[in-house]
Amino acid sequence: MTQTRIYVPLTPDDVRRLATERQIGPAPVAAFSVTERVERADATGLEEEWEYAALTEAVDAAAELQGTSVAKRVVAAADVDPGSVSADGTRDGLGAVTVSTVLPLARVVSFHVDETAGDQGMGDLLWYDATELDEVLRLL
Repeated sequence: MTQTRIYVPLTPDDVRRLATERQIGPAPVAAFSVTERVERADATGLEEEWEYAALTEAVDAAAELQGTSVAKRVVAAADVDPGSVSADGTRDGLGAVTVSTVLPLARVVSFHVDETAGDQGMGDLLWYDATELDEVLRLL
């Protein structure tokens, strides 16, 4: 079965809720993914570059979710049914999408977390497997 990789920006409270409720929701869920707009913006790009562009937009959105507080940016990467994903032209970002269903923890494949609260850019972003949710929680 074909899957679509999405990137969901989360606050530290969202991560704690995910650990308790075992899902990201309620639906619809705002996320980022490789869309036609991402592909057109870099027509000579490779899938890996498009995925990085979508992840970057999600990391930026995670920073915006924090408002004025200084916390670690967190993004969950998940594989979902492409039928549940649609482009979202109401939000900024070439890769903005909406997922029509809640996302069970079982769909999450990894977490991307700042090494230090207040980090900017992508250089200090750490990668954690979905099985390391407890470690991600400890970092927050």
